Amino acid sequence: MQPGRAIGVAESYEADASTLAAAVVRRDRVVDDFGFERCTVGGMDASDAAARLVTGLDRPDARVLILSGIAPAWFNLFDLHDIHERVDRPVLSVSFESSPGLGDALRREFDGDALAERIDIYERQPPRREFTVDGERLWVRAVGADDEEAARIVRAFTPEGGRPEPLRVARLAARAGDAFARSES
Repeated sequence: MQPGRAIGVAESYEADASTLAAAVVRRDRVVDDFGFERCTVGGMDASDAAARLVTGLDRPDARVLILSGIAPAWFNLFDLHDIHERVDRPVLSVSFESSPGLGDALRREFDGDALAERIDIYERQPPRREFTVDGERLWVRAVGADDEEAARIVRAFTPEGGRPEPLRVARLAARAGDAFARSES
């Protein structure tokens, strides 16, 4: 599959709420659409917010969802399998730093049911695969696409540097949306 459009989702947060922004971006870098949702810092609603973004955009032509990371809003984990089932397209999670994983950090920050729920979600996720794009290393988890297909998708949407364009644009939108929300408070 070589999708012509992808939805990128990135976040910006401060205090107790996170702004998630979605950007529909064509492979040729043209931005087609935006959407915004909120999720709770330290909560468990990031997967719901990501799925609402995709369904709210109503863009069946954007055949892949690319998430920035797996733990937005202070460990409000994305469940890639759940999101994939709800949005009916491949879901990729892209991170930009090497990591030993989140297990130790989760155990340090949470306990009881909050920890158990996060560990359950985290351990269900596919492993991260390292790819090099334009000389930059990044790590990708994929549901609904095999490793080779995930690498092709990420490379197709990364015209320069190591950040896929849908994530770069979504991150800019999330920051602007978060700044606007704070100025309105």
